[in-house]
Amino acid sequence: MLRETLNQALKDAMKAKDARRLATLRLILAALKDRDIAARTSGDDRTGIPDDAILALLQTMVKQRRESITLYEQGNRQDLATQEKEEIAVIEGFLPKQLTEAEIEAAVKAAIAEVGAQGIKDMGKAMAVLKTKYTGQMDTAKAAAILKSQLS
Repeated sequence: MLRETLNQALKDAMKAKDARRLATLRLILAALKDRDIAARTSGDDRTGIPDDAILALLQTMVKQRRESITLYEQGNRQDLATQEKEEIAVIEGFLPKQLTEAEIEAAVKAAIAEVGAQGIKDMGKAMAVLKTKYTGQMDTAKAAAILKSQLS
């Protein structure tokens, strides 16, 4: 289970005195705890959010850091951009192998065929299939752009 892997990685980072990895893992676990609490208050009685939701959370964290890197580089703050890049490296270590551009295109074509998408109005159905099958494996923004071009 991904949650146990994250907790073990936190312990290992503490033992190794790896400050960047430790700080990043604490951020991940804090965000995970927030999601668990939100799920509990919405009536979900499970012990925590499932692995696919954790993967989506990690994917979101990577996306946020990439956006921050762009802003830091525009603001000429290379030190902060470097810190964000290091955090991305740690977070991506817990994500499955990312799909290549060609693999994303193949997945998009398969999703279009699966839902019988005819035009842009069917984009939501195809994206739902992609998000379900490839959680944490692809950049959904890239997939959406490819899907839009295929359906146009």
